[in-house]
Amino acid sequence: MHFCAALLVGSILCIPWGALRPAGIGVAGCGGLGVVYCAIILKRAVRQREYQPVFEDWLWHTILPALAYATMLVAGVALARNFAGPLFFIGPATLLLVFIGIHNAWDTVTFITVDRPFREQQAARGSAPAGIGGPTPPAQG
Repeated sequence: MHFCAALLVGSILCIPWGALRPAGIGVAGCGGLGVVYCAIILKRAVRQREYQPVFEDWLWHTILPALAYATMLVAGVALARNFAGPLFFIGPATLLLVFIGIHNAWDTVTFITVDRPFREQQAARGSAPAGIGGPTPPAQG
C-alpha cells in the first residue's frame, strides 16, 4: 500500500499542472486516504490475537505511516494555496513511505519464514510459543 501511495504522489507531482492547486488537492487526497487507512490498520492490530505486537511493530506499521500521511495531507492543503514550500515536506514524507514499505515487507517475510514455523513447532510439542529469542528447545538425542 505504501509503495503505491508513494508512486501515486510522485505521479501527481510529475504532471505538468498549470498551477499548484490541482497537485495540492491530489496530494492532500492521498494523505487523507492514507490517514483513514492507518486508522483501519490500527483498529485491526488492536483486535487481532495471533501475535502480540512490540514497539517496533507499532512504530513501523502505525505511527510512522500515520505521520507520513498526515504530513502529506497538511502539506497538500498548503500546496493547494499555491505555495511551493510544502514540497519540502511532501518529498520526505513520500520517501518515508518507501522506507516503511521496504521495512514492513522485510519484517513480514522474516516473520513468515522464521518466527511462524518456530511457533508452530513449539505448539506441536505442547509448549507455549516463545518466539525468536525465547528459550531454546531441548536437544534431541
